[in-house]
Amino acid sequence: MIPAAAPDSQAAVLVSLDFGDAAQEDAAEELARLADSAGVGRHVTVSGKRQRPDPKFYAGSGKVQEIGLAAEALNAGTVIFNHALSPAQQRNLEKELGRTVLDRTELILTIFAQRAKTNEGKVQVELAQLERLSTRLVRGWSHLERQRGGLGKTGGPGEKQIELDRRMIADRMRILKGKLEQFRHRRGVQRRARARGEVLSVSLVGYTNAGKSTLFNALAHAKAREADQLFATLDTTTRRIWLPEAGTVVVSDTVGFIRDLPHGLVAAFRATLEETVRADLLLHVVDSAAPARDQQAADVDKVLDEIDAGEIPKVLVWNKADASGLQPGVERDEYGKIRRVFMSARTGAGLAELRGAIAEAARTRPTRTFSPETITQ
Repeated sequence: MIPAAAPDSQAAVLVSLDFGDAAQEDAAEELARLADSAGVGRHVTVSGKRQRPDPKFYAGSGKVQEIGLAAEALNAGTVIFNHALSPAQQRNLEKELGRTVLDRTELILTIFAQRAKTNEGKVQVELAQLERLSTRLVRGWSHLERQRGGLGKTGGPGEKQIELDRRMIADRMRILKGKLEQFRHRRGVQRRARARGEVLSVSLVGYTNAGKSTLFNALAHAKAREADQLFATLDTTTRRIWLPEAGTVVVSDTVGFIRDLPHGLVAAFRATLEETVRADLLLHVVDSAAPARDQQAADVDKVLDEIDAGEIPKVLVWNKADASGLQPGVERDEYGKIRRVFMSARTGAGLAELRGAIAEAARTRPTRTFSPETITQ
């Protein structure tokens, strides 16, 4: 008898269920792109409609059987849900399917872990991972329920393995938060120096893969990583540029946002996102060729509100005009202020207009003051 081949760890079944969301098709496509970005070489998608999640498996038992058959046909080692699973649901699914099961948050964390290059980025990813793990110890895996005797002695109440694990995680999280506070302090010193020099601070924000890094490179003549994949850039990169009409301007390229960005990731990355909150001007980069561009822009605005950056002056940059057929140029509001710039960071069309918008913001910017409570830990 020929033994069955071991499941392929680079193959996955993607599960995207419709609970009445009009953007379900876009959500399924985005899940596939996330899987590609995580290095999944082969995948198939299982979809379906439900009124509400199943308490035990999230999907219904019939759908779980369909997922299992798809996994066997593909010889997939992983099943990825485009939803947030409870610890019990994840455990039940892994037991039923005999395969590793990830939810949306874990998939994004996997990508973040692959992309983090700087010390700060690595610390933020580890903190996010531990934050998530700490919520999954309760009713988690059976080995965590073992009892240990105190000080190596037999008998006595001892301490459960789950309590030891929880304490070690808490200790490590305190160390990581201390490191992030050091990074934050260092960035604050740099920011105060820029403020004394009256340097305009500009942050690029936008949905992941909207072309922020390409635009950053075009503006700053930099070499930030560009790739046609989600979360190609994770660590914040900052450069100084010179505009004849505005003088020195500091431009920062930040991590991309995404729909339903897990709250734990936002919390862990507040130190990096502080560059966004402290900016004088936001360039909200939108992929004008994306079918879901309006929803993506709304998702970015939602995260900006969450990190207290919703009131910062903002210019919409409709990028990829060459792919969407838009004419490069500017659009002004009823007060004559630049509201939107149509351009292509790849070809450079419209870049002069964007530089003009930045210079205009530098001439008209109000004096901003900040309090230490603007961002909470």
